[in-house]
Amino acid sequence: MPKLTLSDEQVIELVKQLPPESKRVVLLALAKESEQERDSRMEYAQTQLRNLCTERGLDWDSMSEDQRESFIDDLVHEDRQCDQ
Repeated sequence: MPKLTLSDEQVIELVKQLPPESKRVVLLALAKESEQERDSRMEYAQTQLRNLCTERGLDWDSMSEDQRESFIDDLVHEDRQCDQ
């Protein structure tokens, strides 16, 4: 199948010409792709947080939500040291 190169504006205009149900299908496909990318980013972030916790003698999986928030807050604010 030949590959067609379109600008973003051209793609948007083509989608606008679709009937409502087809627009819905396009939006659902884009949303599903976005969700998969978000899940992948979240998995990567949790792996990194687990590694940082391990380096500090902490266990991410046994931490409460408040402890996790505090840990991340400490990471974000470089002027403070993380609780150990």
